[in-house]
Amino acid sequence: MFVVIAKAITTNKDKKREEKMNFQTNMDWIEPADRIQILPPYIFARLDKLKAEATEKGVDLIDLGMGNPGGPTPEPVVEAAVAALKNPDNHGYPPFEGTVAFRSAIANWYRCRYGIKLNLETEALALLGSKEGLTHLALAYVNPGDVVLTPNPTYPAHFRGPLIAGAQVHSINLRPENDWIIDLGEIPDRVAEQAKIFYFNYPSNPTGAVAPREFFEDLVAFARKHEIMLVHDLCYADIAFDGFRPTSLLEIPGGKDIGVEFNSMSKTYNMAGWRVGYAAGNAKILSGLRTLKNNLDYGIFAAIQAAAATALNLPDSYLAEVRERYRVRRDFTIQGLKDLGWNVPKTLATMYLWVPCPPGISSTDFALSVLEKTGVVLTPGNAFGTGGEGYVRISLIHKCDRLGEALHRLKQANIRYQPELVRA
Repeated sequence: MFVVIAKAITTNKDKKREEKMNFQTNMDWIEPADRIQILPPYIFARLDKLKAEATEKGVDLIDLGMGNPGGPTPEPVVEAAVAALKNPDNHGYPPFEGTVAFRSAIANWYRCRYGIKLNLETEALALLGSKEGLTHLALAYVNPGDVVLTPNPTYPAHFRGPLIAGAQVHSINLRPENDWIIDLGEIPDRVAEQAKIFYFNYPSNPTGAVAPREFFEDLVAFARKHEIMLVHDLCYADIAFDGFRPTSLLEIPGGKDIGVEFNSMSKTYNMAGWRVGYAAGNAKILSGLRTLKNNLDYGIFAAIQAAAATALNLPDSYLAEVRERYRVRRDFTIQGLKDLGWNVPKTLATMYLWVPCPPGISSTDFALSVLEKTGVVLTPGNAFGTGGEGYVRISLIHKCDRLGEALHRLKQANIRYQPELVRA
């Protein structure tokens, strides 16, 4: 009798222990919020996994996927950070809106390039990188169901931020025959009347497209007519070639009345890992973003802001070096692609080339095939929205010797652009 009871007790304990282990292991009862589950797969994360797997196998990867500039941060910027790091006055919480020195550098940047005067107290805001600011702006202003306009393809934060906030995202499909410029005439009046925010980005990531000043003027008139907030991503303002100067939304009459502009230190100054950027423009719009951030973070470490201020104040000779660096890489890579059958136009700005996939293969399959056969990493165009299908983005982040090696591997693997095969 005692043995039977003991066995029953042991069995019950084992059963409970097994149930507890299953409970802890499966965790099926925990589910992410709807705002997470509705997000499309983040292809950059998938690429990171594939790159890690290839590296483990000993593959010599040439990563032309991420827009992560190669080379060190400029030495004066690093020295400014080191000096600021040693100053104990910088070891406490920084001002929520950013240090006076950083905001002054932002204002000076706008004054020197565009003749725009900013109010330091209300019209400039430090960010933990422009991606953070672009996403949080949506959380600050979008209610579930609000309509947000975005181009397609575009930088993922332009549509992912609104999706997280519960927006109805209306995509405006971009086309090569229109030079990848938004056609405002394709936006239905009923959509325009409902729209709350319009995200856009020229020079464009991923297409490298640039828009004339007249487009900005038309867009400001469109937004004023329909009472839409404009959000311009000017991340590539200083990476432009052949005499082209990108337009700022804030230099357009009426632009600052209805919009804000975002910029990043990552690309021009090789500061991707520092996570620092800024927003400038309409004081009321920035106030809402500032209020949200006040409840989410304590600002950027003051030493990093000192470095960012130093970067923005670097002489024009530094910017000339950056432009020439990417111009040379652009021309080199375009010529190499031409030898493989591609006819890629010379971009006037950004650090990217937007390259069509060979006919009959999706952008994801083409990028994965190139990675498998050559160890060269490209970004599939559908990472930037459905409008990017059929293209891959090439980041010009390496020197010409590595770009040349990547092109050589494509040639060795007989990866070419042969549109005549489809016609045949």
